[in-house]
Amino acid sequence: MDTHELSLFSGLTPSEEADVRKHGWRRAVERGAFIVHQGDPATSIFYLDEGRAKLSQVTPDGQEVAFRYLGAGDTFGAIAITPGAIYPVSVEAVEDCQVLAWDRDTIQKLLAKNARLGLNLTTILTTMVRQLQDQVRELATERAERRIARALTRLARQMGRRVENGILIDMPLSRQDLAELTGTTLYTVSRVLSQWEQQGIVESGRERILLRIPHRLVLIADDLGPPNKE
Repeated sequence: MDTHELSLFSGLTPSEEADVRKHGWRRAVERGAFIVHQGDPATSIFYLDEGRAKLSQVTPDGQEVAFRYLGAGDTFGAIAITPGAIYPVSVEAVEDCQVLAWDRDTIQKLLAKNARLGLNLTTILTTMVRQLQDQVRELATERAERRIARALTRLARQMGRRVENGILIDMPLSRQDLAELTGTTLYTVSRVLSQWEQQGIVESGRERILLRIPHRLVLIADDLGPPNKE
């Protein structure tokens, strides 16, 4: 289960959701601004009401690794329910965003009176941890082409919009962004995308990628398709 498949408000009645929302504070975040910074004290939990954001981490050697993208309905910063915790990642708005946030004391009071809210938050947190573990394993063990295909199919599922010629990943996504997301280099991403363009699998442009034959990428992601030749 992806975190976007389970909302913080799943299973809540309209009045319960309204009560949770009214206890939060709303914040507008412009594209390019950070919502949270890696290493800062984790004091609030956030819900992305509108827009999209990038979840990333800087490694000890200074390399930025993007873990995933967040869309409307995603929750992040759930680790803030643990006293003394720090944010393990940064979250940057890649579009103008509207965010709801609750400080630790407020969210704990809400959890105490709504068991379903607590279940949702726990599931979101554990699912996020599992996804990060899976992605670390992918970065360590899978060849670059498969990682790129897996990232594109994941983004298509989360952010894609069906158009006449395929599935458009409907968000600003540069080749450098894709390199950070897959733990590879800009050169490798450019080479792989160029080969896929020649094969008619994808069509890429400035901050846009169209998946023309999505099932071919699924085969590559599952290591069932022939690899690109160097």
